[in-house]
Amino acid sequence: MNFLIKIKQLHDGVFGLAEKLTEGWFLGLFARFVFFAVLYFYFLNSFGTKVGEGLAGFFQIQDGAFYQIAPKAMDAVSGDVGALPFLPWKIIVPLGTYMELILPTLVVLGLFTRLAAVGMIGFVIVQTLTDIYGHMADAQTIGALFDRFPDSLISDQRLLWSVPLVYLALKGGGAISLDAILSRLVPKPQMA
Repeated sequence: MNFLIKIKQLHDGVFGLAEKLTEGWFLGLFARFVFFAVLYFYFLNSFGTKVGEGLAGFFQIQDGAFYQIAPKAMDAVSGDVGALPFLPWKIIVPLGTYMELILPTLVVLGLFTRLAAVGMIGFVIVQTLTDIYGHMADAQTIGALFDRFPDSLISDQRLLWSVPLVYLALKGGGAISLDAILSRLVPKPQMA
């Protein structure tokens, strides 16, 4: 029994020290690093497929963006973007396109981190629903949770994508973020 007590004390000492050394800065930075390493360039590339080339192209939403974001609506108008109703598609598609650049960049920089992470969670949910119902992903592509296959393209991957985003939404970007710098620069309002 004495051996188990010593093991428990060693465990508590080692992990207590690790927790103390990383308190307030590590997990927010690490969650943003994981998002940057795994997902940032995926979203940046996806954004690039929806706009034209060069500086002028940045402001030109390509027809392909409508096919990617609203496939059933495009089918309904035989692929004629001009025939799409202004509301909602000509608002949703440009908004979704630019959010695919803005939100991931804010997450990586740690600027308005909680809001950007919540926006990204919503974005991933909409993206997932579009893949399943708009692009009619097959059962193999969708996969299933609680199965023995950890590489389902949609169910497993998108759930894992949400882990750093949920952490950031709840805890923020941490002490090494633009949010932390802004909070030191902007005076807090005085209570009367």
